[in-house]
Amino acid sequence: MNTEDVQKLLKVAWVALIVLTIFLAVETLVAFKNLRSPDIGYNSISVTGEGEAVSIPDIASFSFSVSADAKLVNDAQDKVTRKIDAILASLKSLGIEDKDIKTTDYSVWPKYSYEPVICSNSYCPPSKQVPDGYTASHGISLKIRKTEDAGKALALVGDGGASNISGISFGVDDPDKLTEEARALAIVDAKKKAKTLSKELGVRLVRVVSFYDNTGGGGPYYAEGFGGDMVKTSAVPPPTIPTGENKTIVNVTITYEIR
Repeated sequence: MNTEDVQKLLKVAWVALIVLTIFLAVETLVAFKNLRSPDIGYNSISVTGEGEAVSIPDIASFSFSVSADAKLVNDAQDKVTRKIDAILASLKSLGIEDKDIKTTDYSVWPKYSYEPVICSNSYCPPSKQVPDGYTASHGISLKIRKTEDAGKALALVGDGGASNISGISFGVDDPDKLTEEARALAIVDAKKKAKTLSKELGVRLVRVVSFYDNTGGGGPYYAEGFGGDMVKTSAVPPPTIPTGENKTIVNVTITYEIR
């Protein structure tokens, strides 16, 4: 065997050694990974739990708008501003703070009317559209932290000349706290089920290998509310607004490794 053949043989041997080394390294990493993260498809059980947290609403909210017509833009805006300022002053007398009063819309648009036309026996021309002033509108959303004052606030807004009152609803100021409470109860429920199931199966719970809850979607169930069409003048008592209760339900799934 000459020198050239020996060199070729050594190269082949080196390539084979490198391939073998890489193969062993990959197998070793896979083995370590399997030790750290056992396949939860085997030797595992999954249980579900449900938790329900109930709270009396501590916040009421609704929206309203005020609109006005005038021949000139400035006059329409001035009418709306005076109405809104009067309504906001009356709302603040209930202790409602500026941070809980938010503008949701402010719009101004032209109005048009149609002039009558004279028709002949054979032809009737289309009505003529002519400018007829402007309409200004200001929309507000409101949060009331004393739910017992919700009816009074509705009455004050109606008294002030709001053209639309809607969306009355009741909630809690800290919904995350309610969710956390429901989740904790759901976990306790799942743990109880897991212990019972492990005894019935004759296995031992080793550790939690996965956890899931459904808090990524949905939300609290809100009590029924009423629109503002009934709120007209202060001659009638403010409407009674039942707040009901808020309920949050959380479902969890826990998977345990068993032996």
